[in-house]
Amino acid sequence: MTGSGSEPAAEPPVVVKVGGAKAVDPAGAVGDVAHLAANGRPVVVVHGGSTVVDETLERLGIEPDYVESASGVTGRFTDAETMEAFAMAMAGKLNTELTAQFRSAGVDAVGLSGVDGGLLAGPRKSAVRVVEDGKRKIRRGDHSGRIESVNADLLADLLDGGYTPVVSPPMAGDEGDGEVTAVNADADRAAAAVAGALDADLVLLTDVAGVYADPDDPETRIDAAATPDELAAVEDAAEGFMGKKAMAAREALEGGAGRVVIADANVRDPVVAALGGEGTTIERAALGGDGTAGGDDEAADGQTGEADGDSGPAEPDGGETA
Repeated sequence: MTGSGSEPAAEPPVVVKVGGAKAVDPAGAVGDVAHLAANGRPVVVVHGGSTVVDETLERLGIEPDYVESASGVTGRFTDAETMEAFAMAMAGKLNTELTAQFRSAGVDAVGLSGVDGGLLAGPRKSAVRVVEDGKRKIRRGDHSGRIESVNADLLADLLDGGYTPVVSPPMAGDEGDGEVTAVNADADRAAAAVAGALDADLVLLTDVAGVYADPDDPETRIDAAATPDELAAVEDAAEGFMGKKAMAAREALEGGAGRVVIADANVRDPVVAALGGEGTTIERAALGGDGTAGGDDEAADGQTGEADGDSGPAEPDGGETA
């Protein structure tokens, strides 16, 4: 209680992105989310699932089709057959299993895909620009999308009711004629969209301790960015799949998130540690000006780190990865 008799400001919600690769163990995040929820901190979990998607494709005898975008980003091309496996793996298997883990830990978790209630929605990208044998081509038949809206009211209603949403792609893809198709969307950027819509803190958990100035040297971790120059340094250092996380961090802050932490999922109490400053913390002030500075549409190549592997290449009009 302050001297004026007013109540202290409530802590903002937390969006926790749990990676989907084998190198990321969700157990620590499950325990931390249970701790935060028990103490009244609203939490939304968003998860990826590259490993489970790949395993599902293998079991179905489907060969993954990875393509390179015009800017050098490699991603999975999601044709109709791959999209069916993707939905089975993400919304069917992994979301259900992860929701069960949270409920086993005492969390009143509710599993949702981005299609449910139009939670994650935007236009479908049915054609993408790729590079094959050094030549630029357009591949059609893709099932990916760009998230343009989040049903924040649905999430707020669940949080107000004491529930913890556990969210995964696919998203609701608008076909342009009123029809909706379930399509692939990148989980990091889905988490960013949710965090922005809820004015939440975003914790992006991965298999490294943050963004390294030297991608091969963990001792060079960048601990914080609170100015535009410091954010630029993070983005310059964040190569490869880590570049996608830096892109998601910027999008979250531009959307309304208070801060973003890129941190190690495999340490003890990973979410609590991240909120306490362990990892690379990017403050909203790092955007500078009115907080809406634009960033690059695509990530660069190179840095070691976990990735969901669920994104598609750039679209024909030069848009971002899916």
